[in-house]
Amino acid sequence: MKISELPRESILLPGNPSCQGCPHGLGLRALGMALENIVLVIPAGCTTIISGIHPKASFNVPVLHVPFASAAAVASGLAAAYRQEGIDANVVVWMGDGGADIGFATLSGAAVRNEDIIVVVSDNEAYMNTGIQSSGTTFWKAKTTTSPGGKSEEKKDLATIMLMHRVPYVATASVGYLPDFIEKLRRASEIKGFRFIHLHSPCPPGWRFDSSRTVEIARLAVKSGAWVLWEYDGRFSISTPSKPYKNEERGAPLEEYIKAQGRFKGIKPEDIEEIRRKIEKQWRLLLSFEETFR
Repeated sequence: MKISELPRESILLPGNPSCQGCPHGLGLRALGMALENIVLVIPAGCTTIISGIHPKASFNVPVLHVPFASAAAVASGLAAAYRQEGIDANVVVWMGDGGADIGFATLSGAAVRNEDIIVVVSDNEAYMNTGIQSSGTTFWKAKTTTSPGGKSEEKKDLATIMLMHRVPYVATASVGYLPDFIEKLRRASEIKGFRFIHLHSPCPPGWRFDSSRTVEIARLAVKSGAWVLWEYDGRFSISTPSKPYKNEERGAPLEEYIKAQGRFKGIKPEDIEEIRRKIEKQWRLLLSFEETFR
């Protein structure tokens, strides 16, 4: 796939009120380059702000704003209505990790029913829009306004939880590797039923790094092995950008990724070693999936 051959018109218009270096903006532009006939369902979150204030709008596709907990349920009904009317539409739920936390019941229910929708969780690992509170996917030892000493609870592995719903398609992606994300969106669009993509989205103000470094930090997450790109479409496979880092010795130092973020300021060396052990354990789990789902 060549980026130059993809549509140049973005679904996200210029002049929108996203933060400098916002990862959601990168992901939303990629979404528009990957799919046609998009209908967005957005629960409350950063993207609610990005979409603009009435009567202005930042998207040039239909958007339905819904309460946190209802996004997957509303999208399920919307997809059924379009199908009933014979309208070809890609109904996409675009939510943050807060939406996935608060709306998990409807998210899980839609997966169990194998609803014909695409869900993208653009995960910046905290509730950034309401003041950087800790979420289920916040990294262990990361500092937020509700975990000022560093999060003590374990990070929720959302993509693996969705995989265990036995749905047709689950993948992880990163705003640091948009061609990989676009390819996964296109692959998802070729499949009927519930499709889920967990997009890693480093947040400059929430993670406390300069807004010019969003893509760099996202790639460091992958290169250090802290975020692993994979895909399940009946078979489980580690994605091409992550394959070199099956071998830890070929990856970037974990310290480089951790110390690039202000949210880990003052972290102890023994905590970095514990994070390293957690990452190694995650890799062993994912590699066992490759053996199991062949």
